[in-house]
Amino acid sequence: MKLKHMFVVLVALLLVTACQNSEKQAARETGVSSGQKGVVEEVIQAESYTYLRVKTNGEDHWLAVTKMPVETGESVYYDNGMEMKNFQSETLQRTFDRIYFVQNISKQPLSSEPKSATPDKDKRSLNRVEDVSVEPVSGGVTVAELYANKSGYENKTVKIRGKVTKYNPGIMGRNWIHIQDGTDHSGHHDLTITTNAEVKIGDVVTFEGKIATDKDFGAGYTYEIIMESATLF
Repeated sequence: MKLKHMFVVLVALLLVTACQNSEKQAARETGVSSGQKGVVEEVIQAESYTYLRVKTNGEDHWLAVTKMPVETGESVYYDNGMEMKNFQSETLQRTFDRIYFVQNISKQPLSSEPKSATPDKDKRSLNRVEDVSVEPVSGGVTVAELYANKSGYENKTVKIRGKVTKYNPGIMGRNWIHIQDGTDHSGHHDLTITTNAEVKIGDVVTFEGKIATDKDFGAGYTYEIIMESATLF
């Protein structure tokens, strides 16, 4: 009986070890997870982004973050990375085999407080209300009208005019634009647009594109309403 008991214990230990190894392997394959720390080994500053090659847990990762001052040798703390494979940066004229677009990065340890379950609401608060008053395009809609009749505009192609308040080029093969037109519906004052067109912050622009609702790109990139593959007029 004693030998049988020892055999059962040994099998249990082997199973626990196997599970732990599987978890470690899964973490390595995932790459960027919550609460990572890395040492910066290379920095490339571009117009809108800072590209960092960091060593984390003995492995090198490329990160793309909102432009920030950082030097080689510094430690950074990050999470919420969205993986992109074979990402082509037109600005750098370079292809990254694998890169992570990171929303949350700091030179200090990140807070252990849980993240909001509504990242779209977080994005609205970050993109503050501008003092904007834009005349609607003829036959078009306003930001407020889109949010007031969300289901009615789903999968519909519409025109909208607004002021560019945020511009992130070259993510997932497209440019990401935020516009405001001075209208608001229940705290919604901003529309995200994806396009191949290039704009500048402060431009007053007119776009036409298809409206998608409750779009989730992963890694916290969730949009209650978004205009996709839009054409600039």
